[in-house]
Amino acid sequence: MRQYTYGPFQSRRLGLSLGVNVLANYKLCTYNCVYCEIGLTKKENLVSPDYNIKLPPSPNFRKELKSILHYFPHLNSITFGYNGEPSLNENLLDFLKIAEDVRNDINWPNEKPILTLFTNSSTLHIDGIRKRVNQFELVLAKLDAANDVDFKRTNRPHHDTPNIEMIIESLIKLKQEMPKTHKLAIQCLIYNSYKKDFSPNNNSRNILDLAHALKLIKPNIIQIYSTARIPAEYFAYAIDDEKKREIAAIFKETIDDEKIEINIY
Repeated sequence: MRQYTYGPFQSRRLGLSLGVNVLANYKLCTYNCVYCEIGLTKKENLVSPDYNIKLPPSPNFRKELKSILHYFPHLNSITFGYNGEPSLNENLLDFLKIAEDVRNDINWPNEKPILTLFTNSSTLHIDGIRKRVNQFELVLAKLDAANDVDFKRTNRPHHDTPNIEMIIESLIKLKQEMPKTHKLAIQCLIYNSYKKDFSPNNNSRNILDLAHALKLIKPNIIQIYSTARIPAEYFAYAIDDEKKREIAAIFKETIDDEKIEINIY
């Protein structure tokens, strides 16, 4: 039975990806997103971005990783995330160092898998956490809303979470502080709502606000996608491909930077 890893599985955004969980075996997060595909965040597990846990890797992590990687010579990514907000674990870099050592000890037939981190961006205003996060070769940072109304309605953050302006500022800092060889991808999950009294983040104000925020952040990559599995709340459902293309066109026109890659999934 595996303790830390999931898959590998085919990811829409990462190719063949091996998931790594650095948290406990339950969801621990600073958000309770309406669309979350791993379910609602329990009240007792919805925590402040200042909440730190110490969960160092056991010797089993290295063994588990070595035993799996030898069987997947065409792996594209070793991806940290999946069970909440991984940056809450103070020992995150201990996991990264082991993964890097194990990966580098293998002779890969093609390119070696990249070391990737998912983050919901809520903790990045903390200098020490940004220093941890920017050591990953690819950071997939969430930004689903760029005004506080849509942010609170969509992501339902813990009350200690900074406002969206500070989160955007922290993403700007993260990009500026990252090594030049590392990449920042901003993930924008856009969804619809079946409830007439619940406005989704697929509204013109939020899309324009996101476009202006992305222009300031200057990520390497922008990823526009929607729900693909059962969401936490029944009323959230996916936007169609035509809408994704419309959003991509708005982003492209507003950002006006050919160096930034915009992808839809």
